[in-house]
Amino acid sequence: MADKTGVRYYKTFQDDFVESPDQNFALTDHYVWIRTGLTARIARSLLYAVGCLFGWIYGKLVLRLRIIREVDLKKFSDTGAVVYGNHTQPVGDVFIPALVCAPKRCYTVASPANLGIPVIGSLLPWMGALPVPDNRKKMKEFLSAVQQRLQEKNCVIVYPEQHVWPYCTFIRPFSATAFDYAVRNKVPAFCMTTTYQRRRFSKKPGITVYLDGPFYAEESLSFKEQKEMLRNQVYSCMCKRSEQNTCRYIEYRPASGDSADDIE
Repeated sequence: MADKTGVRYYKTFQDDFVESPDQNFALTDHYVWIRTGLTARIARSLLYAVGCLFGWIYGKLVLRLRIIREVDLKKFSDTGAVVYGNHTQPVGDVFIPALVCAPKRCYTVASPANLGIPVIGSLLPWMGALPVPDNRKKMKEFLSAVQQRLQEKNCVIVYPEQHVWPYCTFIRPFSATAFDYAVRNKVPAFCMTTTYQRRRFSKKPGITVYLDGPFYAEESLSFKEQKEMLRNQVYSCMCKRSEQNTCRYIEYRPASGDSADDIE
């Protein structure tokens, strides 16, 4: 819930503050993650290009987006990569990864609810969305699609916080589950951290996104330990980057009334 002063109250970190018009949208039993026909490939390329152009315009004019890359993904042209980000922009998080990870192409692990958004929802798979199935029978096909995109040396984008909290300035706790993608496919992990800065003539902050990495897990560890190691590295880096926030456009407080320390 929220009040009129830009404060939102949460009971758990799994609370939803942004919901799709069809939050219960489910994939059909015949859903196909990767269409290989010529028409599909052409449509996918065209829509991705249009999405990148829109994202650049939206980022510059609306979000006042600035990107700082501490690592050049061009140096990782011979491998795929999994990029983990904090989830704080309902629209921006669809387009920002393509700008951050260029020239690599991005495919984003997403909730099926996003496909239920009128008009744009049906276009998201063509622009790179990889919706997570809600049944085990389709999970094998989904994981195979993720693997294929990584083998094609693309970036797979994951928001381990899962839920969009607009303009949230702290990194919410997340589990090591999402790091299965990087460990299973033996590819480097990176993180992109969205931060917010005051603007002189606007109440809305500007956005700076930092790209950091690569992060690797020790292969001598067990599969579970590797995921935990990657999770800890990425979470630590994102928390450090979150110190670059200089304002709080929307404040999130526990429903009990406790508040985090204010940002000066």
